[in-house]
Amino acid sequence: MEILSVLFFAILLIYSIFIVWISYGFNKINLFEKLDVKPITKFSVIVPFRNEAENLPGLLYSFSQLNYPREHFEIVFINDNSDDDSVAVLENFTALSFSYQIINNERKSNSPKKDAISTAIRFAENDWIITTDADCFIHPDWLSTFDNFIQKTNCEMIAGAVSYDAEGSFLHQFQQMDLMSLQGATIGTFGIGKPFMCNGANFGYTKKMFADLDGFEGNNGIASGDDVFLLQKAIRQFPEKVQYLKAFSAIVFTKPLNDWKSLFYQRVRWASKSSSYENGFGKMLALIVFAGNLAIVVSFFLTLFSFFSFWNWYLLFALKIFVDFLLLYQTGKFIQPRIVRHFVFSNLLYPFFSSAVAFYSLFGKYEWKGRRF
Repeated sequence: MEILSVLFFAILLIYSIFIVWISYGFNKINLFEKLDVKPITKFSVIVPFRNEAENLPGLLYSFSQLNYPREHFEIVFINDNSDDDSVAVLENFTALSFSYQIINNERKSNSPKKDAISTAIRFAENDWIITTDADCFIHPDWLSTFDNFIQKTNCEMIAGAVSYDAEGSFLHQFQQMDLMSLQGATIGTFGIGKPFMCNGANFGYTKKMFADLDGFEGNNGIASGDDVFLLQKAIRQFPEKVQYLKAFSAIVFTKPLNDWKSLFYQRVRWASKSSSYENGFGKMLALIVFAGNLAIVVSFFLTLFSFFSFWNWYLLFALKIFVDFLLLYQTGKFIQPRIVRHFVFSNLLYPFFSSAVAFYSLFGKYEWKGRRF
């Protein structure tokens, strides 16, 4: 068992070094504050949707509250074969004081969302594309903050933060902790100059950048990844044109899922694309995080059967939760979640949940929006 102890502690030490490095990178990205400049950027906001009649009113209301010139943006809604009242909700919403289009998705690949975005870009009237999701809602200064940032940096691709509007239940809080870790890692890897992930619910780029990257060509056989694969292409070809927008008014909020099965399948969908990463650092970090979580799980079961010391397992878990807290605390100060509960128990469950997701993503199928992938 001495060999196992050394192995597990070595894995957690490597894990800790990387998380501390990423935490350092988080602080390297400065908080952006809005400037007092005239808005000039014209945006086409793309919203793919499938059976989102329940969620669309919240998004539409937040669009109607935008503090941005109406002639400077449009919303392009892409209907991905909905069989509920989503289109009727859009057509009957009384506060649509902005230009919008409703377009049917043109399926050409194994990825409905990539097809939807590609279809929308062909119809988009403006140069800057921003993607978000139908179950989101946005800050009134969202577009003006993007515009300020574009004017200051002259970039062509922007990644932004996403947070949950989570309630106090354990399921919601667990998702919030998970998303906070992902957001913290996203910002941190930008800070150390090794970005490889972002979130399509708050992601912007120019039409020119999309065309120069050949869009989703090369990865449209993978159901998910409309965001990370495009980002990784851009980092490889035009790294100087890619920026992270760390601003309170640019955070997009979304709703957590309400059952464990949906959460599991969602995380499997996210994890399934990691094996296809083109970014070497991204693959290495995914492997290190997986190894760190698996070390906690395996050592726990060995402890149950008296093959491993409880105190050694306790030290492993304490080390992991301490370094995770360094990143989560910084991320929480930025994202400012409405409620923070169940920190210890969420972090105790997470290695088991994450390991199960990782293994299942290699061999299993998952359901999403009524489809199997």
